[in-house]
Amino acid sequence: MADEKKPTAKTEEKPKPRRKPAAKAKAPAKAKAPAKAKAPAEPKAAPARKPAAEKPAPPPPIVRASARYVRVAPRKARLVADQVRGLQIDKARALLQFSPRGAAEDIAKLLNSAAANAENNHELVADDMKVMEITVDEGPTLKRWRPRALGRATRINKRTSHISIALTPEEED
Repeated sequence: MADEKKPTAKTEEKPKPRRKPAAKAKAPAKAKAPAKAKAPAEPKAAPARKPAAEKPAPPPPIVRASARYVRVAPRKARLVADQVRGLQIDKARALLQFSPRGAAEDIAKLLNSAAANAENNHELVADDMKVMEITVDEGPTLKRWRPRALGRATRINKRTSHISIALTPEEED
């Protein structure tokens, strides 16, 4: 009897879970009532045509310009961009001309470029435009090193910006 091996926990077969019996077939549906006899359909008259409605005016064109890799920190440029957003183009130019911030010069150049795009590409009058949208996104950072005491070095981050502007004609009330 030494040849017989006792089943171990690993080799024992587990009982399979019992399956639920298949759902019984449903009783046949009740017979439907006989369909009503349809009266002969009257010939339909052609639908009356609506008078030609005026087509809605196309949306005003949006003139865009962008400057990439501008060497100004985005945080500083956003301060100027927030002041210009929503202004008429002549008021925005005046604000940028007299702003003491360095980013104002770069944004003024971009504003003039967008105005030129409006005149040359879209045949619009630049003075009748307003700043619809202006965004300042972060560009790549230039990493530079500065020597410090005891042979150490400190990293200097020279940040860049991607600035984009969108102009739209002013609504005449």
